[in-house]
Amino acid sequence: MDHSTLALLERIFATVFPLVAIVTVGFLYARKKHTDMSAANALNIDVFVPALLFSVLSAKSFDLMRFQELAIGGIIVVIGSGLIIWPVCKLLKVNPKTFIPPIMFNNSGNLGLPLAVLAFGEEALAAAVVLFLVENTLHFTVGLYILDKKTNPFQVLRMPIILASILGLTWSGFHLPLPTPIATFIDMLGKISIPLMLFALGVRMTSVDLTHWKLGVWGAILCPLSGLLIAVPLQSALHLEPIQFAYLLLFAALPPAVLNYMLAERYQQEPHQVASIVLLGNISSLLFIPATLYFIL
Repeated sequence: MDHSTLALLERIFATVFPLVAIVTVGFLYARKKHTDMSAANALNIDVFVPALLFSVLSAKSFDLMRFQELAIGGIIVVIGSGLIIWPVCKLLKVNPKTFIPPIMFNNSGNLGLPLAVLAFGEEALAAAVVLFLVENTLHFTVGLYILDKKTNPFQVLRMPIILASILGLTWSGFHLPLPTPIATFIDMLGKISIPLMLFALGVRMTSVDLTHWKLGVWGAILCPLSGLLIAVPLQSALHLEPIQFAYLLLFAALPPAVLNYMLAERYQQEPHQVASIVLLGNISSLLFIPATLYFIL
C-alpha cells in the first residue's frame, strides 16, 4: 500500500471515527441508564440548531448565491430519489408512504453536518447547512404531505429552524452588524447542536427493533444508491465547483434521517418498519460513508 493511499485511509478514519465514537457513547449510555432524550432533542430542535443556522447564515462571509446551484442539486437529489423508488415499492410489496420518506429524507443534520466539517474542515459548514436546510424544509412540507395530505405545508414557517434561517439570511443580505458578545453567545449555543445530535442518534438506536430487517436491508442499500444515481449525472447539468460536487455526493450518500421514525410514529405509518429502515440504514453507513469519502477524496 503506497503512502498516498495510506494517508487517504487515515483521513477517512479520522473523519468517521469521532462520529461513530459519539454515537456509540450515546447508545451505551442509554442502554445502561435507560435515559430519555426527549427534552434534550426538543432543546436541540428549538434552540441549539436554530442558533447554529443563524450563526452560519448571518456571517459576513456567507454568500447565498454561491450555493444556489448546490441547493438546486440538493432539491433534485431529494425529490429524484423518491421518484426512483416509487416503482420499487410495488416490487417490494411495501406501502410507498412507509418506504419512500426514509429514502428521500436523509440524515443531513445528525450525520451530515459533523461529517462535512470533519471531512473538509470548517469552511464546509456553510454548504452543509444549506443542504440541511433544503432537506429539512422539504421534509416538513413534501414529507408531511406524503404522510398526511391534510397537513398544511405552510406550518413549516413557524418552525424555529426556518425562522432562524430566514433571519440569518436577512442579516447577511442586508450586511447588518452583530455585536461581538452576541455573536459569540449565539455561536457557542450553536456548537452544542452537532455533538448533541450524534449522542441523541446513539440513544435513539436503543429504542428500535429489527423485526422487519429484510425491508431495513433494502432501505439501507437503496437510500444512498438512489441519491448517488441522481447526484452523479447532475454535474453535467449544474457544473458545480469540484468541492461543491463533493459536498453533494456526500449528501446523496447519507443514510435515512432518524426524524423519519419519529414522524412515522406520530402519523402511525407502520413505525416499526420505518424503524428498521432507519436503524439498518445508519449502521450500513459505516460502509457507505467511507466508500463515498474514498471516491470523493
